[in-house]
Amino acid sequence: MFLIFRPSLLLKPRRFCRYATVTAQTSAQQRSLNRTKYQEMVKKKPPIPESVLVFPNRSANAPAIVDTHTHIASTYAAYRTKYPEGRFSTVHELFRGVTEGHRVEAVVDVWCEAPVRAIWRELADSAVSEDDRAQKWGGTEYYFAMGVHPHEARHYNDDVEKNILEAMAHPRCVGWGEIGLDYHYDLSPRDVQQDVFSRQLRHAVKLGKPLTVHTREADEDTERILKAEVPSDHKVRPPSTFRDPIFDALFLECNQIHIHCFTDTPEFAQRLLDHFPNLYIGITGVITYSSNLNTSATIKNMIQPPSEPQSEATSDRPPTATGESLPSTSIPRGRLRILLETDAPYMVPGNIYDAPSLSTLKNKRLPICHTAMIPWTAEFVASVLGDGRTAEDVLLEARENARAMYGI
Repeated sequence: MFLIFRPSLLLKPRRFCRYATVTAQTSAQQRSLNRTKYQEMVKKKPPIPESVLVFPNRSANAPAIVDTHTHIASTYAAYRTKYPEGRFSTVHELFRGVTEGHRVEAVVDVWCEAPVRAIWRELADSAVSEDDRAQKWGGTEYYFAMGVHPHEARHYNDDVEKNILEAMAHPRCVGWGEIGLDYHYDLSPRDVQQDVFSRQLRHAVKLGKPLTVHTREADEDTERILKAEVPSDHKVRPPSTFRDPIFDALFLECNQIHIHCFTDTPEFAQRLLDHFPNLYIGITGVITYSSNLNTSATIKNMIQPPSEPQSEATSDRPPTATGESLPSTSIPRGRLRILLETDAPYMVPGNIYDAPSLSTLKNKRLPICHTAMIPWTAEFVASVLGDGRTAEDVLLEARENARAMYGI
């Protein structure tokens, strides 16, 4: 290859400067034109009106809703981001605005950040008196749980732990969580996640607090740590609220565990259910997603006839209050050991877009999830079970499970 040297290039460098300037100007003009076209395109697609977040009232005879896992402050922040000029100007206003007329009986608000967000106390204190709950929460019973999420485990320290222990003494606190392991994102080193998970479990067991557990793609380590740190005969509270005498004996000496937003393998779920007789699987709107088949398979496993063989893990079930060992068939698979939850502002149920009130959305998606969406998750659960249960049946069973799990 021969290179031709042109002295004129050295003698007249301004030619290249002028060319570069013209090119830069052209590029800037093109970017400006593209930006204008994009803005015009956006204007042609109006944003989703916030009015669609408020659904028509449910029947006064409809089963009550209990949302066992939501993030209320984060939901409000997401709402304000999407609707800076929105009509709900406070956390309480948004909550009342979307839940009024939907028979929302109780919620468990989950705080899982490190450091602990100071606003937790403001919301918790606003629910201490019955008058405040009526005025600020629209009559809904507000409760909360607190812990450090595995994503935040790297920020866990003595000060964070001190703040959580302080929160555990609050009269509206019903659990420690969400805590656990997340190997999908690995936002904290795995060894740190494991250490922080174990540390929090020990405190929760010592205090007798129900556990809210997050686990994702960490089956083996989650199961190992839970079984090592949480005795299956650990007593949380007297079962004064349990209404089913068939299972009272099982609950006398069992720790309440809520496996939140379960999406892992059905086999893993069954091992946990067999080992911990008072463990529940949390079901969010993610069960409706076509990319997730595990959650549906997990709940279908629960309704298998009692005569079918169960996992060998049932052999290490705890004894009853009388000291007798429980046979492997003592917990029939027909019992639906689930809790309904939103994980708001995430996990909008996919089947909600069939609702008449959302017919104008076409291919758009709701920007946030909230507690009033629970019935659509219950409806999908009923369709998956296919055993004659209705959405109302699912809501009623989940409501009783919430009472057993958190005492609410």
